[in-house]
Amino acid sequence: MIRFVPNILTFIRLALSLVFLAMILNYPAFESAEPAKSARYLDWSFVLFIIAALTDIIDGKIARKYNASSKLGRMLDPLVDKVLICGAFICFAIIGQPLLFKLTGYALLVIQWGVAGIITSREVAMTIIRQIAESRGINFAAKPAGKLKMFVQSFAVGTIIVKMAHFPESAWANWFTLVILVFAAIITVTSAISATRRK
Repeated sequence: MIRFVPNILTFIRLALSLVFLAMILNYPAFESAEPAKSARYLDWSFVLFIIAALTDIIDGKIARKYNASSKLGRMLDPLVDKVLICGAFICFAIIGQPLLFKLTGYALLVIQWGVAGIITSREVAMTIIRQIAESRGINFAAKPAGKLKMFVQSFAVGTIIVKMAHFPESAWANWFTLVILVFAAIITVTSAISATRRK
């Protein structure tokens, strides 16, 4: 029975991810209707995101401890991660977040959609490569660089939510968020290079 737990947790993470993404997309409407409660709304979305991210850690530990790894799990687990992370950045871009400094128009769009595009392109490419590798019997499990990339991207998502909720116009929050986004974009590219060089 324990061997099914990692996959069950992965499906739970998928469900949580979809609810989280729906909350982000609905945020502008909620903020307009309930501005006094908008910060709490984002706080709850942040909690949901953390829970979803933690299930990724837990199912991995269980799979390793009880030797419950499976081909389905190796393919499904990173796919759900991509739904959560890529979906988050795309949803942020759709609703025009994060707002940075006094930037408007194309300058802000380039940052928002640029980061979303870099991260999504990398993940789509890696998914295709992973599918090909797995179909040929090659183990394409995550490397340390990939795990670090996931952590930084998750940290960036959390940073944006906290900024939106509590520090929308703070100068230090603008700089901190910008630095995290740039770092996330850089490590996304470098981890992709590392993944394609595995032996």
